[in-house]
Amino acid sequence: MSVFAELLREAFLARCGRIERAAKDAVGIQRSTLDELLKAGRRTDFGRERGLDDVRDAEGFARAVESFDYESFSPYIERMRRGESDVACKGRVKMFARSSGTTSSRSKYIPVTREALRRNHLRGMADTVSLYLAANPASRLFEGRTLTLGGSCGRDEHGTLVGDLSALTLHAAGRLAGIVRAPSLDVALMEDFDAKCEAICRECAASRITALAGVPSWNLALLRRLTEFAGRRAALEVWPDLELFMHGGVSFKPYREAFAEVMGGDINYWECYNASEGFVAVAERAGCEDMLLMPDYGCYYEFESDGRAVPLEGVRTGCEYAVLMTSANGLWRYRLGDKVVFTSTDPYRLRVAGRTKQYVNAFGEELMIGNAEEALSRACRVTGAAVSEYTVAPKYMSAAGDGCHEWVAEFVREPDDGRRFAEELDRALRELNSDYDAKRRSVMRPPEVIIVPRGTFLRWQTAERRNKVPRLMNDRSVADAVAKYAARAEMKETV
Repeated sequence: MSVFAELLREAFLARCGRIERAAKDAVGIQRSTLDELLKAGRRTDFGRERGLDDVRDAEGFARAVESFDYESFSPYIERMRRGESDVACKGRVKMFARSSGTTSSRSKYIPVTREALRRNHLRGMADTVSLYLAANPASRLFEGRTLTLGGSCGRDEHGTLVGDLSALTLHAAGRLAGIVRAPSLDVALMEDFDAKCEAICRECAASRITALAGVPSWNLALLRRLTEFAGRRAALEVWPDLELFMHGGVSFKPYREAFAEVMGGDINYWECYNASEGFVAVAERAGCEDMLLMPDYGCYYEFESDGRAVPLEGVRTGCEYAVLMTSANGLWRYRLGDKVVFTSTDPYRLRVAGRTKQYVNAFGEELMIGNAEEALSRACRVTGAAVSEYTVAPKYMSAAGDGCHEWVAEFVREPDDGRRFAEELDRALRELNSDYDAKRRSVMRPPEVIIVPRGTFLRWQTAERRNKVPRLMNDRSVADAVAKYAARAEMKETV
C-alpha cells in the first residue's frame, strides 16, 4: 500500500473512536443538539413566532412547535428561496436540494446550509468509509478512486444554487476531492444523464476504481454502459479492484440479482440512510439493513407512533415510527415521510420500514399518490377514459435493461387508444414530478399499462379480504396478486 493510501486509511480509522463515543452517549448528544438548535432558532422569525425563548426541554419544544410536512412548512421555504435572512435558520440559505414534489408542487426545495453540508452530509460520507475500513482491514480502497454518480445543479433566478443533493455535495467538496474521487467535477455535474455516462466511460474505464457511491438505479445503468463501452461481459473485468458500493435513497433488495450479474463477482454493498433533509444512519457491515443512528450530525430527532412523538430515549425496539427532524438547515419538527423500526437501543440501530404515504420509489423517482392521481386524471381527460380501480408497481431494472412503472388498471370506459393513454400518463407524470422526469431521462422506460377485465379487483379484494386497493406499491405483491385473478380472462391489452 502506498504511503498516501496508508495515511488516508489511518485518518479515517481514527474517526471510529468518535463514532463509538457518540453512539454510547446518543441521548446526551441529542439533548445538547436540541439546546444548540433552540439557541440559534430564537434569533429567527420562526423562533420568535413559536416563542422559542421560553422553551427549555423536549417536552416544551413539542408543545410550542407543531409538526410540519413540506406543504405546511413551504411558506418559510419560499421566503428563504427569495433570499430573506433569518427566516427559520441563521443567515441566508444559499443552497436548496431539489427533490420530488407533492400534490401541489412539482418539486420540493429543501434548504441546505454550508454548516449542514460540512457537519452532516460530508461527515456522513466520511463516517461510512470509516466504518467500512474498520470492518475490512484488508481493504485497498485508497489505492484507487471512488466513483460518485450524482445529479446536477445550477443557479436559479435568485442566484441560489439548486439541484440534487449529490450535486450540491460534490460542488461543496470542490476539485480537491478529485484526489480520491472520480469522475472530474465537470463530468460529475453534467445535466444530461446519457452524456454523463458516456463521458464517465471515456474518462474512467481505464482508471483504477475501487468504490462506487450513489443511487442503485443510476449506478446499474452506468455499469451496463461501461461493459458495452469496454467490450467486456462484467464490470469487474473493467474495474478488477472494485470492492465497495455505498448506496442509499431506495431499497437495494430488488437490485441485488441485477448487480450480481452485471458485476460478475462479489463486492461489498453498504447501506446508508441519507435523505436530502439530513444524513441519518449508516450500516456497520456489508449487506446489513440495520444501521447505526448518527446522533452528532446537528439533527435532533423525534419518533412518532399513534400520534405521539417521543425523543430518542423514548423509543422501543420493534415499533414502527415516523421520523421528525429538526436541523440547522431551518427545518423544525419536519416529517421526513419515512417509517423506521429500531432493532437495538444500546446502541441505537434502526432500519427503514417504508414510507408514511403510498409511494413508488424503485429508481429514485419518489412518485407519491398526489402526482399519480393527477396524472391519471389528465390521461383520462385527454383520452376519454374512466378508471374504476388501479394499482402501480415497479418493474425492476435488470442487468439487461431499464425498469419502468406498471399500471394495472380496470376501466369503466376504456381509452380508444391504449398506447396514447400510456403516453399521456407518462407526459403528465414528467410534468408533475421532477424526480420522475429525471429518471425517465436516465434509467426508466415509459410506463406499461395493463388493462384487466372488469371485476378483477373485486375478486382479489374478496379473496384477500381487503377493503381498499393500495394505489402505489414499492413492490410487486399487489400487482402480481391481481394479475393472477385476471389470468382466467385474458388480459386485453399491454401497452
